[in-house]
This record gives sequence, structure tokens and C-alpha cells, in this order.
Amino acid sequence: MQKLSTFDLTPGMVLAEDVLNFDRQTILSKGTELTDVLISRIELNGVLSVYIEEPDIPSKESVHEGYGPAPAKVREDVPPPPPGTHLEFAPSKPTYSERIRDSKEFKDFKRSFDQATESFSFQLNQMVENNAVVNSEEMLSEPLKLIERAGSGSNAFDMIHNMRDYDDLTYAHSMNVALLNYVSASWLDWSEEDKKLAMLCGMLHDIGKLQVSHAILTKPGKLDPIEYKHIQKHPIFGYKSLSDKGLDEHVLNTALMHHERNDGSGYPLQLTGDAIDRFARLTAISDVYEAMTAARVYRGPLCPFRVIEIFEEEGFEKYDPEFILTFLTNVGATYVRNACVLNDGREGEIIMLNKEKLSRPVVQCGYDYVNLMERPDLFIAELL
Repeated sequence: MQKLSTFDLTPGMVLAEDVLNFDRQTILSKGTELTDVLISRIELNGVLSVYIEEPDIPSKESVHEGYGPAPAKVREDVPPPPPGTHLEFAPSKPTYSERIRDSKEFKDFKRSFDQATESFSFQLNQMVENNAVVNSEEMLSEPLKLIERAGSGSNAFDMIHNMRDYDDLTYAHSMNVALLNYVSASWLDWSEEDKKLAMLCGMLHDIGKLQVSHAILTKPGKLDPIEYKHIQKHPIFGYKSLSDKGLDEHVLNTALMHHERNDGSGYPLQLTGDAIDRFARLTAISDVYEAMTAARVYRGPLCPFRVIEIFEEEGFEKYDPEFILTFLTNVGATYVRNACVLNDGREGEIIMLNKEKLSRPVVQCGYDYVNLMERPDLFIAELL
């Protein structure tokens, strides 16, 4: 068998191993013959490479021969970019992300984030190991300072998106979910009291994972059925851990229900619709978005626009429609005027969202205006 980048896959190839999603569940089985639709499913789940059966694996140069259409190529006839676009200054001008990461604002934010996460991890472990009482105001003080430091929802997303050197399935993840919850609640015009409560729900939603084996949480391969059933118990573990702490019922419900889905496909109770606490419905979106845009031991991070596409494909059935539409619209708007790379290698700038399909905006590549709504073969592979 041969390991190939997802971008090098073509119809007709046969999988030599199972392909796993971000939750380490099988999305395609060994022996499956790939089609355009199946390749798209692999890409949408953030899989960076797969194993393909040999023999007769074509080279990149000849991959189109007998294996479907040739991959898109970078145009060589594109004239110099017009004045005012970020490409006019490339490669000497730092990318948008580089400018953020080099800024004093980001360095101060990251320093504060690290301190807040360290304090939070201590508090969480005290709750689990020593049955410590939860001081909600104390727990919220540091993340609220982070929100104040960020200054706006868009800026908070910039900060979070550029802190991708963490591979932490509990502490840093929960801190990020807490920040996303606060920002999402702001976009929904929730009261300040509810925004703070949403933040607390985000901080404590995964406390049950502290009772799950670290080896299972960080296992690079597929979870076996026993391991997966065990990890599916973490919402129940979390609910029980919080039940005697005098917390708001929304916090307990979020710990129990953040993996429930509107269509009943979630766990552990297979709840549907309004039977799921609204704070849990909000946290479910922040939780999945944060998990898919962060690197993990078993896969790389997904570009936010690929995550938006996944949500568009299934989100309006699985998630609260109002919450998910508000979330995706604002996330997409956050990255307008952001530099990006298309899957054909061209760099460009996101200049306008398509309301009908937020994952497929208009991108300016030099003098070309690429409307991704009209180019199903292209997508944003990476933000710069």
C-alpha cells in the first residue's frame, strides 16, 4: 500500500485502511473504491493522508490518466496582482496570521491565556480529586479578562485561531470553548448574565474527560468499540462530578448534553430539539468548531471554511438552526479580507461571502475574481 496526501486522491483508487473522522470513527472502510463524492467526504473530515492499495498508483504528473480528471493547476498566465491586494507585497510582506502572532497584542493575549489555563487546570483537578467547591466568579475572572483584552468577537476569533500549538483535549480546549461560547452568546444578543453562564458551561463541559484514560484520549488510531463506549460516558461522568457543587442547572445539563444532537443522533441520551438545554446546544457548536480547527495527535487542523462546509452539510439537522446560522455567518465575516490559499495553489484574498453558501466566498487572486459558488472543483485550503 502507499500513503497519499488527500489532495492527490482520484476516483478509482482503493483504500488500504479505514479512514477515521475527528472523533476517530470510521467514515470509509478499507477496500472502498473512491469516487469524487467520497474524496470530498475525506477532505471535509480534515483527513490529511490515507493509505491506498497498490499496484498501479499513478504519479502526480500522470494521475489523471485513467483515474478521472486531472487536478487543478496553478495558472501561469495570471498578470501581476493589482495595487492594494496583499499579493502585491508577497513574499516580503508577512501574512495576516504572521502579523497577528508577531503583534504585542497577541503575545500578551497568549501569555494571559497560558496563565488562565494553568489556573483553570488546577481548579478542575481540585474539583475532581478533592471534591473542592466551585467558585464561579473566581473561575470566570481570568477568561473574562481575556475577552476584555481581545476587545471584540472578531478579534477573539483571531486570537484563538492563531493559538494552534496546543494538543490539549481538556484544559486549553475547554478554555477555547468557553471563549467561543461567550462570543457566540454575544452574537445572539444574550444578556451579560447568560454570556457569563455560557462561558462557565464551556469551561466545565468536558470535566468528565478527566475520568477517561489519557491513553484513550490521545490514541492516534481508531478507538475499538470498548474504548469508544467508555469515552461516550464522559458526559455522565461530568454530570455526576458537578451535581453536588451547587452550580446552575444549565452547567450540569451542558456537561451531560453537549454531545446530543437535534436529530437524536447524539449521546448519551439521544435527546432531540428543545429537550436539549439551550446552553448545551450552544456549547455543542463551539466544541465541534474548536476541535476541528485545532491539531490533534490523529489528524491535522481544518481550515475554518472547511469546518463551515461540514456544518452546512449536516449542521442544520444536527444543531440548533438559529445558533448555527448566526455562528457560521459571523465566523465567515471574521475572515473577510483575510489572505488564503486555494486547493490549486493560488493565493488570494477573501473579499465577499455568499449568503447561500458561507463556505464558498468570492476570492480575489491577482486580477481574477473566483466565485467558489461557481467553482465546485476549488475550495479554500488554508488561511494565511
